[in-house]
Formats: sequence, C-alpha cells, structure tokens
Amino acid sequence: MNRSIILANGQHPEKDVFTYLQSKGFDKLVCADGGANSAFQLDLIPDYIIGDLDSIHSSVREYYKGKSKIIQISRQDDTDVEKSLKFLIQNNCKEVVLLGATGDRLDHTFCNLGITLKFFDQIKIYILHQKSLLEVREGKSELQTTPGEVISLYGFDGNTLIKTDGLKYPLEYEPLPFGVRESTSNEALGDEIKISVSGGRIFIIRNFSEIIKNDFFSHC
Repeated sequence: MNRSIILANGQHPEKDVFTYLQSKGFDKLVCADGGANSAFQLDLIPDYIIGDLDSIHSSVREYYKGKSKIIQISRQDDTDVEKSLKFLIQNNCKEVVLLGATGDRLDHTFCNLGITLKFFDQIKIYILHQKSLLEVREGKSELQTTPGEVISLYGFDGNTLIKTDGLKYPLEYEPLPFGVRESTSNEALGDEIKISVSGGRIFIIRNFSEIIKNDFFSHC
C-alpha cells in the first residue's frame, strides 16, 4: 500500500484519471464517505470506504457490501479525508493522490488544502483537480519540465525564502507571503527547473497534462 488514491466527496475526475494513476502504482482506492457515491457513478470498486458514513447513499452502501471493506469511524474531531489519511498512514502508505477534494463548498476546499500541510511529515499528498496538480515542497527540488510549461508557486509567510533556476520570472531567496505576493503562471524555460525553499513550505501547482508528458510519477 505504498501508493494510494483517496476519493473525497467533491467534484470527481473522469475514469481515465484513475486508470492512469493505477498504472503508476497508485493501486489502492479509498473512498472518504460520500466519495463512494462518485465511485459508484464511475463503476469503480473501492478497496476501502472510510468515514462516519453520513454522506454515502444507502443504496450505494448496500451495493458495496461484500465488495469493499467499509470502516465506520464516528468521531467528529477530524474529517472523513483525515480519517482516510490516518488509516493509510497506519498501513505504511507513503504517497496519496487526493481526488474530489474541491467542489461547491469553499470551506471544504480550504480544509483539504490545509491537510496537505498538516500531514506533510507523515505522508506525501498530491491534490488533483481538473487540469491542476498541487503538492507541498520544502528544501531543494529538481523538476522535469517542458519549455513554456506553467508553474505557479505560493508561500505562506515572510519567513519562507524561495530561490528558483529555470523559470521565466526567477526568485532569488525571496518570500511569497500569502495575500501579499505570489508567483502565479510563471513559466519553465527549459526541460528542468530547480527550486530551493528555506524556512518553511510552499505550494507548487502544475498542469496535469505536463505531469503525464514528463512521466512525473515515475521519477518523484
């Protein structure tokens, strides 16, 4: 269970996204409560359905009995996505792609973005939504890119300093405090960029089609 997918109760991708991720070793599918409704629509069989189970349709729950392992966790001090993450961490999962993490509720979207930071030291989390893949980075990174590829960087405070090499608009140990400054729609100049982050962590958002083109999940 080194690589897994969590399907939350937001807007889900097309089925071919699951097929692609499974081909890259994300071979366990965990539905966070109402994410099972989306799995049912996509004709997918989750390995696990986890949560307080207040969002899964009764007919869907009945359908998955005997097909998926259903784990009801009633505590209310964490979300269904967090319950799913904790289960995966306990089972030694190292990486997870979170799908359905965004939808028609901004509070849920913000919560799931925060989860990538909250669990950073325990598990690597990617959030995939439509054309965008978000991840958290710290320290030094080298990323394979395509010339002209759009790369967006977001910091959180003035203490986190970022240096980049290979971007059209470079940063030279500069902060990107949230609500003050950002590096949206920057561009890769060549086939590799280098990013150095000190004093904190940042969000990196890339185009998923470029992720596929550069075979990102085979090298990360």
